[in-house]
Amino acid sequence: MSKKYKPAAAVIVLILLVAVIGIVTHVVMKRIPTRQTMDLSEYYGELADGEAALILGDEKLETRALIVGEKVYLPLDVVNTYLNQRYYWDSANQQILYATPSELTSTAAASEAGNQGWLKDGTVYLNLSFVQQYTDMDAYILQNPYRVDIQYQFDNVKTVKVKKNTYVRYQGGIKSPVLTTVQKGTELRLVEELDNWDKVSTDDGFIGYVEKSKVGDPADAVFERNFAGEQYTYLTMDQPVNMVWHQVTSTDANAYFADATANMTGVNVISPTWFYIADTSGNISNIASADYVSQAHEKGLKVWGLIDNFTQDVSTTETLSSTAARQNMISQLVQAALNVGMDGINVDFESLSEDVGIHFLEFLRELSIECHKNNLVLSVDNPVPEDFTSHYDRAEQGRVVDYVIIMGYDEHYVGSEAGSVASLPWVEQGIQDTLDEVPAERVINAIPFYTRLWRTTGGNVTSEAIGMDQAQQTIADNNVETYWDKTTSQNYGKYDIDNSTYQIWLEDAQSVAEKVKLVSKYDLAGVSAWKLGFENNGIWQVISDNLNN
Repeated sequence: MSKKYKPAAAVIVLILLVAVIGIVTHVVMKRIPTRQTMDLSEYYGELADGEAALILGDEKLETRALIVGEKVYLPLDVVNTYLNQRYYWDSANQQILYATPSELTSTAAASEAGNQGWLKDGTVYLNLSFVQQYTDMDAYILQNPYRVDIQYQFDNVKTVKVKKNTYVRYQGGIKSPVLTTVQKGTELRLVEELDNWDKVSTDDGFIGYVEKSKVGDPADAVFERNFAGEQYTYLTMDQPVNMVWHQVTSTDANAYFADATANMTGVNVISPTWFYIADTSGNISNIASADYVSQAHEKGLKVWGLIDNFTQDVSTTETLSSTAARQNMISQLVQAALNVGMDGINVDFESLSEDVGIHFLEFLRELSIECHKNNLVLSVDNPVPEDFTSHYDRAEQGRVVDYVIIMGYDEHYVGSEAGSVASLPWVEQGIQDTLDEVPAERVINAIPFYTRLWRTTGGNVTSEAIGMDQAQQTIADNNVETYWDKTTSQNYGKYDIDNSTYQIWLEDAQSVAEKVKLVSKYDLAGVSAWKLGFENNGIWQVISDNLNN
C-alpha cells in the first residue's frame, strides 16, 4: 500500500472504532438503570410556609394540608370526599356538626388554629385528631418536604412484597427518576398491575412504579384494625313489609279510614300523608289522628306517617340547609308521632336538586337519632336510581335509616313520551342498582296501583293517571283487545277515537304478581304500593301470595 494512503485508512478505522464504541456505549447505557433522584419539590409541587403535601390512598392531591406546630389540619371538603362525609359545615352558626348514631355533636370553627375546627380565608379545616376520632384511618406525618400520607382503604386491597432492595420510580421504566428506595420485605400497596411494572403506593407518601421482577406476586392484604366506631342498629320487622300509602289530604278524611281499608288484606304497614313542610323555618302542617292510629293498630297495622316537600312556594334547599329549621322540623315530627302513637316516619322529599343533597343527608342523620331514641322506624322514599339522582346518596341513606324505599314507578310520566309507568325490566334494574348501595334486607320496592291512559292527537301527547278498576272499565267500554307485552311484562291495549290514539300499559293482577316476585328473587325487605284506593279488591291476595313465596 502506498504510504500516502496509510493515514487515510487509519482515520477511517478510527472513525469506525469510535462509531462502534459509541453504539455499544449507547446500547449499554440504555440498559443501565438511572439512579437520579427526582426533585421532590417538582413531585409534590412548591409548598408555602405551613403547608404540607396531601396524599390520600393512591392519589396525590393538589389541595394542601396545614401544619401549625404539632397540629395538622385537613380541608373539610377533602375529609368529606375521601374519609368521612358526616362532618357537616353549619355556615350560619360557624360550627361543624357530626351526627353519630346516638347524638349530634357540634364544635366551633375558630378563626385561629388550635381548635378542632379552623376557618381560614374562607376554607374550613379539621384537626387531624378530630377526624381520627370518628374515622378508621392511618396517618403518617413526614418531613423534607412536609407531607401527610393517609391510608383509609382496608378492604379488597392487594399488596406486593419487595424481594430485594430496589427503587420506586416516578414512571415505569429504568430511566425514570427515583422517588424513593424500598428495602427487602417491605409491603407496598398495589395500585395497578402492568406488564413489567407495578404501580404502587408507599406509607411515606410516594406513588410510583417498581419493577415487577423485584416484587412478589400480588396478595390480598389483611389489616388488623382496632378502630371502634359507633355502629348503627336498625328497627326492622321480623316479617316481609307489605305496605300501602294512604293519601289523606284533610283532617276530615281521617274519618274514612275504615271504609278505605274495608277490603284490604295482608297489609302490615299503612303510611298516611299527614305532614308537609309549611315554611322555610321548618314548621310543618300536621293532620295526624290518634283515632286513625288506634283503628289501624286494631287491624294489626303499623302506622308510618309521611312527610313531603310538595309545597311549591317553600324552598326545600333553604329549609334543609338551616340547622335551626331542620331541628324544628324534627322536633315537631317526632312530637306529633308520639302524640298520636305512630310507629314510624316516612320521608318523601322529591325532585331534590344537587345543591340540597348534603343537607338532605344531614336531615336524615339528625332525624334518625331522634326516631331511634323514641322507637320510631325511619324510612325514606327514593326515585329509581339514575345518574342525575346520585346526590341522593342511597349508600349513606342506607347507613342511617331503617328502610330505603324505591319508588318503582313514573318510568313514563306527565310530559314524557307515551309508555309504561313501570315496565318490569326498568323496575328490576332499579332494584339491582339500589342493591349496589343498600343491603337487601332493608330495601323495599314500591309498585304502582295506577296506570296512565295516553292520548296522542297529532303531535300532542297527554295522559291521565287512573286506577285499576277505571282502567279495566276503559278497556271494556271501548272494546279494546289487549295482549301480554313480554317487553314490559304488562297487558297492552291501543284504540283510536276522534282522530286520537289511546294507549295503555295495564297494572293488573298479572303485572303486579311479576313485580312482587322480585322481592323474593332479591331477598328484599318487602313491598309498598301507591296508593290506597287505586287498587281492585283482588290485588291484595295477589300481593300476599307472591310476597310470601
